[in-house]
Amino acid sequence: MEASGRPSTAQIVLLATSSALTAVLYTIYRKKSSHVARLREAKKMSLNPDLKTILSEAPGKCVPYAVIEGVVRSVKETLNSQFVDNCKGVIERLTLKEKKMVWNRTTHLWNDCEKVIHQRTNTVPFDLAPHDDTVPTTVRVVRPLDAVELDLEKTYENFHPSQQSLTNVIGHFISGERPQGIQETEEMLRLGASMTGVGELVLDNNLVRLQPPKQGLRYFLSRLDYDTLLSKQEGHLRLWRVLTVLFGLTACATLFYLLWRQYVLRKERRKERSLLDEYRKWQTRRLQELNLAEDDVSPTTCTICLSHERSCVFLECGHVCTCDECYRALPEPKKCPICRAKIDRIVPLYNS
Repeated sequence: MEASGRPSTAQIVLLATSSALTAVLYTIYRKKSSHVARLREAKKMSLNPDLKTILSEAPGKCVPYAVIEGVVRSVKETLNSQFVDNCKGVIERLTLKEKKMVWNRTTHLWNDCEKVIHQRTNTVPFDLAPHDDTVPTTVRVVRPLDAVELDLEKTYENFHPSQQSLTNVIGHFISGERPQGIQETEEMLRLGASMTGVGELVLDNNLVRLQPPKQGLRYFLSRLDYDTLLSKQEGHLRLWRVLTVLFGLTACATLFYLLWRQYVLRKERRKERSLLDEYRKWQTRRLQELNLAEDDVSPTTCTICLSHERSCVFLECGHVCTCDECYRALPEPKKCPICRAKIDRIVPLYNS
């Protein structure tokens, strides 16, 4: 804080930044809290012969937000892994990532960096079926790629390092980028995998479908069971709550400090004004004791005792207003009687 009492630029920036981040984080927290609450309230349905009956009796033949658990089964065709034998699934995602090190001109360090240079996702229609093969009820999963959490299993991963030569190394140092290689990854949703789906459950032409829900609700397809999925989302929610509270406390602490400093400065100024008024009253009484008028006092006379000559210069303010004896009699911390600035040191003044 500046000597004038105004907050410094750093304090204003800290208060504004922490307040803005608190507002943003709180908005995100409220949104995620709503999603977790709706996930907690989602109706848990079972894959049994009564499922179609329940849906047919429901308003609009649908449950707006339901949880269904089952195993993955293909409708007709399946996808074969391009790298692993006898590995079949219904979703396949191939990803190529370029890994390199980039020179940071600010920190003067090499930082790891990766960029997706190619990604392709293949899908075929699939159902969620009960673990008991004797139960014929299934649920068709619609638009699985729209799920916010599509949990795929990594079936293949390989790193292809880039070839390095002396010319390339010199060029990399000049350009500030050092390629490391290409990361090749295959992920699949395999047949027989246990899957938890959360979305809108609809009965359409005797076919039960799980599709993305309406009203801004989140669509989940996860290999976790419902309780674990809910715990995971609650864990993410706790993280956002901690961040919101942390930045909120920072904003409150900064605001409290600024207000406290303003209070302290106002209190000091009131005290200084009170001391100045007392000093003026005392000076008036002193002039009456000496039978002197204010105009009769020499400009070089000590402003406190009105008896001795001024003999010291106060630093850093530069005022010359007291004699040495009166300076020594000033209370600690010593302040200039004129401007109330702190006296760091004095320089003797010799009048010739």
